Amino acid sequence: MKNTTPSGTGNPIDRVEGHLKVRGMAKYASEFPVSGKVYAQAINSTIAKGEITAIDTSEAEKQEGVIEIITYKNAEKLKRYDEELPSLLPDVIQPVLQSPKVHYYGEYVGLVVAETFEQAQYAARLVRFEYRTEEPRIHLDRQRSDAYKPEESSDYSRGDVAAGMAEADEKVEVTYHTPIEHHHPMELHAIIASWENGEVKAYASQQMIDNAAITIANTFQIPKEKVRVIAPYVGGGFGSKLHAKQHVILAIMAARKIGRPVQLTVTRQQMFTNTNFRQQNEQKMQLGAKKDGTLTALVHETLSHTSTYEEYQESCGTVSKMLYKVPNNKVSHRLVPLNLQTPFAMRAPGEATGSFALESAIDELAWKLKMDPIEFRIKNDTQTDPSNNKPFSSRLLTECLRIGADKFGWERRKMKPGAQQEGNWLIGYGVSGASRAAPYRETSSKVKLELKGGKVYATIQMDATDIGTGSYTIITQTASEYLDIPVDQVSVELGDSLFPVTPGSGGSWGAASYANGARVACMNAIRELNQKLNTDEDLSIQALLEKNELSSYETTGTAKPSEAFKKHSVYSFGANFAEVWVDKDTGMYRIKRMVNVGACGKILNPKTAFGQIIGGLTMGAGMVIAEQSRIEPKYGNFITRSFADYHVPVNLDLANIDVVFLPEEDKIANEMGVKGIGELGITSVAASIANAIFNATGKRMRDLPITPEKLIMAEPEPDAI
Repeated sequence: MKNTTPSGTGNPIDRVEGHLKVRGMAKYASEFPVSGKVYAQAINSTIAKGEITAIDTSEAEKQEGVIEIITYKNAEKLKRYDEELPSLLPDVIQPVLQSPKVHYYGEYVGLVVAETFEQAQYAARLVRFEYRTEEPRIHLDRQRSDAYKPEESSDYSRGDVAAGMAEADEKVEVTYHTPIEHHHPMELHAIIASWENGEVKAYASQQMIDNAAITIANTFQIPKEKVRVIAPYVGGGFGSKLHAKQHVILAIMAARKIGRPVQLTVTRQQMFTNTNFRQQNEQKMQLGAKKDGTLTALVHETLSHTSTYEEYQESCGTVSKMLYKVPNNKVSHRLVPLNLQTPFAMRAPGEATGSFALESAIDELAWKLKMDPIEFRIKNDTQTDPSNNKPFSSRLLTECLRIGADKFGWERRKMKPGAQQEGNWLIGYGVSGASRAAPYRETSSKVKLELKGGKVYATIQMDATDIGTGSYTIITQTASEYLDIPVDQVSVELGDSLFPVTPGSGGSWGAASYANGARVACMNAIRELNQKLNTDEDLSIQALLEKNELSSYETTGTAKPSEAFKKHSVYSFGANFAEVWVDKDTGMYRIKRMVNVGACGKILNPKTAFGQIIGGLTMGAGMVIAEQSRIEPKYGNFITRSFADYHVPVNLDLANIDVVFLPEEDKIANEMGVKGIGELGITSVAASIANAIFNATGKRMRDLPITPEKLIMAEPEPDAI
């Protein structure tokens, strides 16, 4: 295939939808003009465990504009869970207001619908609930005796760990803690829901359109074909919008009850209690190695929590099973049910938190061995996935570490902590290896061609979403390349359940899946038009339409993993480097420089890819600097309720950042050689910063976030200073 367009994949073109966003013309879920729309405000419980004993709606009902107040007493009967702790998946049902029981502080217990947003908010504050309270279970450390194994795959082992540890010359046995964190995308969770002729139409901020439609259909027990979900633009998600949450069901329920479209927006405060979070993890690590740096054993045990009504496990041990060549390996996960809402996937679930423990422990063991931490990692590199004995489709971890070291100036690092100083500042260098599965999922797409004025215009349709990652742009570039037409002759329409089905945005599968789906549709169009002419000439798409005497043509295509894909482990790999300056008197520290090197297959658009890595590095830095959601220890409510107390990094917190993409086209991963990067960017960033802090101070910080108070109170490691 010839390609004469300079705007195909691999080129750093501007976002094709950027002009719509900066002009305020890109419509998000709560911005669609829907005739007759009214507003809803959800009401939250004020206890963490118990039961509603009385409800007084009289004062709220008197208020001007109030249309309906819904509680468990008059709510529509929905599909209920068939088991006690069903797994929380992106398409699971979401029953709400079905019983007087309260499972966590902030659980939805009612909904007010009114003519205006202000009327709904005011009336919601007037509804009175009385409760019979019970002692809530909100402390992971106090309830650890109730820990259980969620499923058979929660445990993994190979070799003989006891023998491996006995064989080791040096060992590390330490515990790391990561706190609860919340997603907080810029766009609040929102929906405008309506019913017409027994069918649902929902403008909803969702990352996965098809799964949202399944959740809605199954919860209301209607055919999926009677549900339409629309989300052309999503203002961030980070995993919080992977599935349709209870606010979606509330709005749809209210719309059917009153016979009018209902808009419901989850407030910033409610996003702490009603849209999931990254769970707290306690991770115990045991590592052993010989004097020459050969790993002999690795144990990674995670204790975490789920809710009392749904089950979710963050697989922190995923990276420990596959990243390094270690013959004796044990990974386990245990959960404790608590009276908190169900945790769920947050950017790089498992890898972001698990890599902090693993890559910190690797650094600790390298220090004990008096080995350079880069050389220690390279010593234990492998081209075969030890967790399943499959070859990696490609693995450039060593190259990422070597090139990153050169770019960063690693040769200036001093082995002895505290050896590099400038004035009152202690200067440290840290490194970490990174990996993230690069999934590729079945994706369908439609291409519509139109011949006008001697030019071919193409429209690509799929139910994919753009959550700020650049989906519109890379799909446009793919169609431009494979149809060999300019970008400005390509239109992309996304985020509608009427369009061909994709896996949606999440799990770092979006770019590879969407691009290949568009590719197959475009290639099918060319092949079918050639077949109509009974020719195999290398004709332009314009010539094919003209020779077929067609002014328009449309077809579909579906891309799916190959047999080779199934026989390999497919991952993206990377390395993070950090330079941290610590004030030796106050414990205040600054991240001065960060270098990220990634081997992520073909980069579809360097500009949007760079933005993804910057975002990941920022979130990784946030894990270290400040991010944590704190629970009131008696009542179970979140003390952190806004950005005034839930702190995230700002410009002054961040470093000078260099991002390097290694040239790599992994054709086993998929025919375009594309791998995911959205979650690789956050993976192990926290460890690189913590390792740099150790190199600066001699203090091992194993409890995130690393605050100045913790740093001042910590004692240096033996023989470190």
